[in-house]
Amino acid sequence: MSPVKEIRVRDFMINKPVVFARDTDLLDAVRVLVDRRIAAAPVVDERGNLVGLLTERDFLRAALVAGYHGESGGCVGDYMSCDVHAVNADDGLLDVAMRFVETKRRQFPVMEDNRVVGLVARRDVLRAVLDAFAPSR
Repeated sequence: MSPVKEIRVRDFMINKPVVFARDTDLLDAVRVLVDRRIAAAPVVDERGNLVGLLTERDFLRAALVAGYHGESGGCVGDYMSCDVHAVNADDGLLDVAMRFVETKRRQFPVMEDNRVVGLVARRDVLRAVLDAFAPSR
């Protein structure tokens, strides 16, 4: 059996991801994304339920609005992606790899017991595959 078939999302996801609230200032949120070199962060409500995802693409959309209309800022909730697809912490590596291939998504929030527990990006999947096939040292 391939070593990749045994790997679960929880084995390679980003634990304790940065999360934002809808009312977080957009520029503050983007500053966090840039400073931490991350491409996206889940957005949660006051109960911790996933309500959106703030991505670099969302901020670029906000920058275009600011550039054309002279309006800067706003809140994360004004620009976040609401059509969020998530994966489960127990999903297999191959299942998540297939979802990345079949969609334009670059990252997925990772859920467990209806709570965000991580974030997984395409690069995390690639790293997990490389690690699985790396010769033992």
